[in-house]
Amino acid sequence: MNDTHAALIVRFYEAFQRLDADAMAACYARDVVFSDPAFGELHGDEARDMWRMLAQRAQDFSLTFDDVVADDTTGSAQWTARYVFTQSGRRVVNRIHARFVFADGLIAEHRDTFDLWRWSRDALGVKGALLGWTPLVQNAIRRQAKKGLAAFRAKRGNAN
Repeated sequence: MNDTHAALIVRFYEAFQRLDADAMAACYARDVVFSDPAFGELHGDEARDMWRMLAQRAQDFSLTFDDVVADDTTGSAQWTARYVFTQSGRRVVNRIHARFVFADGLIAEHRDTFDLWRWSRDALGVKGALLGWTPLVQNAIRRQAKKGLAAFRAKRGNAN
């Protein structure tokens, strides 16, 4: 166990609990690579801005995390986010497994995995339950997530 890297993961999620996206971003390497089932792969400022957008939009948000493990190069954690999905007003409970790669004392790679169909059932209701497993709906979720991030970045003057 690498206590420095484990502490970095803890610092990241404690900042997330406070919705302090700038403190979360400070845990990332300049050229960080992030990925998850909703946003796909994001790089550098795009990944940092995703957290800023999510923190800014968070409604009735809470986060728990555990099972933090880290060695000299990699780490992982389990985390659960509970929030109201603003587009539908529905309550979401999202259980996520995170994997990390470290470089120079920072997170160089962050990959979150979760069940997008389960998320869509919470976030979208009947439509998500009936069709959330289909590539058509999952691709629409991804397009909407990317579109929302692009609009957020454009408003901030960070669009590339």
